[in-house]
Formats: sequence, C-alpha cells, structure tokens
Amino acid sequence: MTETSFDLIVIGGGPGGYVAAIRAAQLGMRTAVVEKADLGGICLNWGCIPTKALLRSAEIHHLLRNAGEYGFTLGEIGFDLAKMVERSRKVAAQLAGGVAHLLRKNKVTVFKGHARLAGAGRVAVEGASPAVTLQAPHIVLATGARARVLPGLEFDGKIIWSYREALLPDRMPARLLVVGSGAIGIEFASFYRDLGAEVTVVEVLGRILPAEDEEISSIARKSFEKSGMTIHTGASIRALRRDGDGAKAAITLADGKEIELGIDRVIVAAGIVGNVEALGLEGTKVRVEKSHILVNQWLETDEPGIYAIGDLVGPPWLAHKASHEGVICVERIAGKTDIHPLDVTKIPGCTYCRPQIASIGLSEQAAKAKGHELRVGRFPFIGNGKAIALGEPEGMVKTIFDAKTGELLGAHMIGPEVTELIQGFAIARTLETTEAELIETIFPHPTLSEAMHESVLDAYGRVIHF
Repeated sequence: MTETSFDLIVIGGGPGGYVAAIRAAQLGMRTAVVEKADLGGICLNWGCIPTKALLRSAEIHHLLRNAGEYGFTLGEIGFDLAKMVERSRKVAAQLAGGVAHLLRKNKVTVFKGHARLAGAGRVAVEGASPAVTLQAPHIVLATGARARVLPGLEFDGKIIWSYREALLPDRMPARLLVVGSGAIGIEFASFYRDLGAEVTVVEVLGRILPAEDEEISSIARKSFEKSGMTIHTGASIRALRRDGDGAKAAITLADGKEIELGIDRVIVAAGIVGNVEALGLEGTKVRVEKSHILVNQWLETDEPGIYAIGDLVGPPWLAHKASHEGVICVERIAGKTDIHPLDVTKIPGCTYCRPQIASIGLSEQAAKAKGHELRVGRFPFIGNGKAIALGEPEGMVKTIFDAKTGELLGAHMIGPEVTELIQGFAIARTLETTEAELIETIFPHPTLSEAMHESVLDAYGRVIHF
C-alpha cells in the first residue's frame, strides 16, 4: 500500500469539491481529489446540466407548437425522446470532461475510488488500483447528497423514478405523478407536461414551490394549471399499488377526501439526504444532524483539520452555493484575511420550469416576520416591450425594500429568462445597494431587465409604464 502526501485532500468531485480543489491549487497548495463516480458530481452528470438540456428541448417543442403565432406554417410536430435524452447525456459528458481538464490544468491529482477517513490527516482510497492511503493536514468533505426515499414510494427504476430515471425515460409516460413541488419536482413536471404527458403534482405543504415568495408561488400555480397540470397541495400519497406497467395511487386531499389516480410513472422529488455514510466519521468529533454535517461559518467541523461543504451541510442545497463554500473554505485554510462568511440571503435560487422562476433574499412574508417595515414594488411583464415582442408577457418582477433604510431585502421573479436576470439583483445585494442606486441605474431598452427597474420604481411610487 502506497502513501501520498498533499496539503489538501478533497473528498468528492462535484461543484463544491472540484472548485475547492482548483482554488486551493491556485493558492499554491498540493491538492488531491477523490471521486468514486463521475467528476462534476450529481450536478453536471445527473442534475443541473442534463435537466436544463432536456428543458431546452421541451421549450423548443412548445415554441414549435405555437409557431403560427410567429408567422410560421409547420406540419405535424413530433419529437424523438431518445434523441433528446442522448443530447442531454452528451452535454453532461462534455462538461464532465471539461472538469477533468481543469483539474489537470491546475495540477490537481485525481484518485478514483471511495474515500474513507483513516485516522488523523489520513484518507484511505478504496477501490483504487493500486490501493492507496493519502495524507494531508486538511481534508474537505464534499460528498453531496442523494434523493430522499419515502416509505411506500421506494425507487424501483421502473414505475417509481428518482431524478436519475426521470432523466433516462424508456418511453414517454402518458400519465405522470410527481411527488414534491420543489425546484426538482416542478422542473420535471414542466418538462413532461410540455411534451404532452398528463401531469399531476402532489405537495404535502399548503402551496407549491414552498421556498419561494407566496405571491410568486400563486402565480406559478395558475400558470401550471393553465398549461394543463393538475396540482394538489396539502395532500399526500396514502398508498401506491402496482397495476400492470403502471400504478394506482391513493391520494388524500387537503379536505380529507381520497381519490384514486391511475398513472404510468411516478417521480419522487421529496428532498435530499446527505451522503454521510461510510466516510469513517466514527471516532471523530464530526457532528451529524438529520444526515447533514454541522460546520461553523468557515465550514470547519468539530474535528480539527476536517471541513465540509455543499449539499453535505446546510441549505440552500445549490451547486453555486457549494462552489462558493469551497472557495471560502480553502481561502480560510490558506490564511487569507480578506474573506467573508457565506450570507445565504445573497444566494440566488433558480427554477427552470416554464415560466422560469428566480429569487434572492427575503420573501415578503419573511421580511415582515423579521420586523421590517416594507416598500414592495411589482411590475408585470405584460408592461414590458421586449416580453411582448418575444410573445412571453406572463409573469412579473417583485422587489422588497426596507422602508427606513432603502436596503434591497429581496427580489422575486417569474417569467421569461428570469434565471438570467436575477444576477442583477444578486450584484445589488452584494454591493449593499439601496433603492437610490437602482433608481438611478440606466437599464437598456428594449430589454426584459427594464421590468426590474420598473419594479423598483413601483416600490417608491414612481413606476412609468404601468
């Protein structure tokens, strides 16, 4: 058995792990990454990227079916699901290959295998050939998370799907049940609905997209139902029984009534569980709570020299949050002093359904709960020239300010390309911008971003175009 010494070992090569490794290498640290599956992690291979490739196909399908509104005459519109899936896998593979290139470019050593803590400053790589034990004074855990399994809805890869099977459908389900209405569930619901499936969404909480502002959730629900989705909130799956190549779901509704729904496939998207097993945490001071590792503001665990980042630690469980944590963590290890702890209110969240949804900071309800006196602005995309020209006037931009200080507390958007627009408010939050700077900013015309400006103006009684 050989032993190789490094300054830093990262366990997990996802968006948190590989970014942490590259930044460490840039800071002059001899760095290793141990990854048992694919570089890029779930995000690049089975999450963020392939889902967006599929959603792009669904978007094109929707545009083709409405081509007449844009002056085009087309014949019958069909699609090849297998080719859509093939394209999404190629996109994922291309980016995973790009991560491997970046790690080589930065002289990060990659070990293939399962990593386990093996004593102070030691990591045993199981499955590597030859077997190897690595040594470093600093070890970053970035093993991510997996889909939560609900009792009675265990994944079987045939009828009951996790996100993996949903990305690799063997055929187009005519009737689809989606359990959970967070970002993952809603994105899959949107994809399959746009391709013609009958989609039913069941959410145990009182509204869909429960992490979003209530007003945005309400607008989203109306839009999804208009597209033909059936949505049950405050509901639960009492039982599921196989029925040939499909299933029968007994659903208890919010009013206590029960309905039976015949379905072909079920996608369960009911949260995540941290990958804390088989890491060798036994005998360490690392604390685990509800499958996630507890860390301080610098991503340090209670065990000296052991750190944790990304989906393995606290919410929000987003790839860009994991990457940022990786940078904070290794810069702290390297002794840099011009760094700041992560402020989760400055992390934008995006859902790539149709219409798109994006947000940052506090919702109106959360801001009120914190005792802020508010100024709230709204501007609908029906008042935006670019949105009307695109044929996508649905949705709005909502901004929330502290009435006393002018601080931008939060921004919430639903509509065309809002997942791109939200970065403007993210920059504003980082710069601690007030309404004064946003009002004085000149937004180009005609752009969707003008709706952002108008929303700010509306909060202060100065809206122009509505």
